[in-house]
Amino acid sequence: MSSGNGYKVIGTRPIRHDGVDKVTGRAVYGGDTRLPGLLYGQVLRSPHAHARIKSVDTSRAAALPGVKAIITGKDFPDAGDQIVDLGEGPARLKYIRDNVLATDKALYSGHPVAAVCATSLHIAEEALDLIEIEYEVLDAVLDVREAMQEGAPQLHDDMTTQEFGEDTGKKSNLATHFQHKLGDPDKAFAAADVVIEREFHTATVHQGYIEPHNATAMWNSDGQITVWTSTQGSFAARAQTGAVLDVPASSIKVVPQEIGGGFGGKIPIYLEPVAALLSKLSGQPVKLIMTRPSVFESTGPTPGSYVKVKMGATKDGKITAADAYIAFESGAYPGGLVGAAAMCVFSCYDIADGLIDCYDVVCNKPRSFAYRAPGSTQVAFATEHVVDLLAAELGIDPLEFRLKNTATTGTRRIDGVVYPKMGCKEVLEAIRDSDHYKSAAPSGPNQGRGISIGYWFNVGLKSACTASVNNDGTVSLSEGSTDIGGSRTSIAMQFAETMGIGAEDVKPQVVDTDSIGHTDVTGGSRVTYATGWAAYKAALDIQDQLCERAAQLWEVEADQVKYEDGTLSAGDRSISFKELAGELDETGGPVVGRASVNPDSGVGGSFAANIADVEVDPETGKVQVLRFTVIQDAGKAIHPSYVEGQMQGGSVQGIGWALNEEYFYSDNGHLDNSSYLDYRIPTTLDLPMIETIIVEVPNPGHPYGVRGVGEANIAPPPAALANAIDNAVGVRPQELPMKPDRIVSALQSEGQSALAAGG
Repeated sequence: MSSGNGYKVIGTRPIRHDGVDKVTGRAVYGGDTRLPGLLYGQVLRSPHAHARIKSVDTSRAAALPGVKAIITGKDFPDAGDQIVDLGEGPARLKYIRDNVLATDKALYSGHPVAAVCATSLHIAEEALDLIEIEYEVLDAVLDVREAMQEGAPQLHDDMTTQEFGEDTGKKSNLATHFQHKLGDPDKAFAAADVVIEREFHTATVHQGYIEPHNATAMWNSDGQITVWTSTQGSFAARAQTGAVLDVPASSIKVVPQEIGGGFGGKIPIYLEPVAALLSKLSGQPVKLIMTRPSVFESTGPTPGSYVKVKMGATKDGKITAADAYIAFESGAYPGGLVGAAAMCVFSCYDIADGLIDCYDVVCNKPRSFAYRAPGSTQVAFATEHVVDLLAAELGIDPLEFRLKNTATTGTRRIDGVVYPKMGCKEVLEAIRDSDHYKSAAPSGPNQGRGISIGYWFNVGLKSACTASVNNDGTVSLSEGSTDIGGSRTSIAMQFAETMGIGAEDVKPQVVDTDSIGHTDVTGGSRVTYATGWAAYKAALDIQDQLCERAAQLWEVEADQVKYEDGTLSAGDRSISFKELAGELDETGGPVVGRASVNPDSGVGGSFAANIADVEVDPETGKVQVLRFTVIQDAGKAIHPSYVEGQMQGGSVQGIGWALNEEYFYSDNGHLDNSSYLDYRIPTTLDLPMIETIIVEVPNPGHPYGVRGVGEANIAPPPAALANAIDNAVGVRPQELPMKPDRIVSALQSEGQSALAAGG
């Protein structure tokens, strides 16, 4: 079957290789791990958002029958003041260790402070109640702007502000301040006919995966440690666990289990070192699974933010200048995601003069981590809001205004990146040409339509693959990228296309850290791109070896043999891949292909856009999404169904972020909505069918033109919905989520302003 684009496998929709195991319940997730002599662990967490840990007494818990081991943060090796890079950028090892188990301070409600393992889960839970901790409760700070103020409660006594790469020596909650600047923005603003500036606030939100964090560990008497866990990066988990335990990574084997969602939230470690150390002390394997409240309270959500965007344009609709002030909560420890936000904030537009001013700020919330295009959603909400206002002020259609200013090949972003071939313009044109956009805009009372566009830059990083040819003409393909959204199949398809065989003839598997070369995390929209490229190269390696085998059969030189479309030929002789596979034993034995890649350029970012139709109830403030379309540049859609699934999934999460989702803290820093009853993610009752349009602008930096599609799709929904709400009822919320009470308040304020103007 041909995909109609010159490929036989790429662009088709084969059944996913792991599908049967998933739908029949045979797939093994982290919580399914069973080992002889297994003990059950639980973690004690701080009830305070900010408190010194004065003493910990575990004696009563240790005396409880069935308790086998208890640990606190003091039981981990002293991290000193080391700076390490364990896959997520440079960070203080003490911060990584203290986020696993606190030592001197609890910095957020839910911060782990002790852990216990016992012969049953119930005994472990009972033991937690017997651990006595004396706290000195301190004032907490929960908002990014409050945390930046002089005199705000300081989380880290020794943390000083890094400004423009230099240590200022000033102690504060502001960890890092940096800027990007292009051209002369002051002069460019002065030349603008219209200048608009607005401020925006976004709440802390969670990735919302269904499977809780888990880890099972066995610390063997020979010093070797095995960890079974649901993770987005088995090698990252190995490196982080080894660093916290102060053991060589080579002493740890991480066995990745099936993963029930992650979206960036399962890149960092939480339980793995705890399970390992409890296993060492007890001499038995130990398993821990977080409760749902613990997942919300103690794992890495996306940062709350304060963003101020100013943009100027001329009367003919050309953007002259842009200025962004971006302050992100990094949670309890520095190293947040504001750098990624800076790369995305004005990424969709060709702007010659601009300034991006960025602040990474600690506060008494769990440490922030990635959530699908981390940082891009917050800044797209701000930029796309202001872009719509500029278009309205100038009397230009919002789509036409975007097309007039779109970034294109060769555009230099304010952060210095020059775009290679990319598809921003094509995505905007796909909006214009879509059935949704061409259809009549909703014209009922309080109905409206909005558009927006967003971006994610994607990453490359390291990946490895090995492939073994079987005698029946199938291939066993091993790779190290944990599979969240069907990447086994997208990688196998690229291998199959290269070899000229069917996708069903490739048997992909995700293997442990001892069984494959280093492979970086499943994140950054990198897996189909980078691990797929490794599979492509492994296939080429096999082709070279098969040409040598065929040359032996025909007694010719290997360079006379050609491999094309699953067939080897030399002159008038030919043999199929499957036929030659059956003769490997007679020509030298097994054929194993291998490859690794580490692309650092040519990764190719992805643009995504939305058209949203809404209806707003002015009495209750409820927003009903009537119709929603997502358009995204995939470069080349390897498996279109998976691409569509990513586009729909990201859009749903973006809609939830826009309308409902937020961490709701009490004044003392306790999270009051740490369950799916109170933390409202969208259900099928809240959503229309998400329509999809795949744009394909091939990425020249990949053999099949792939661009990762997992992330850009979450960026535009809040802005599209805000613009639609404005079109429907004339108010434009500047805070996420745009929940009903905020919309009612905005409508009341607008009504009062109108009355005042009329009076």
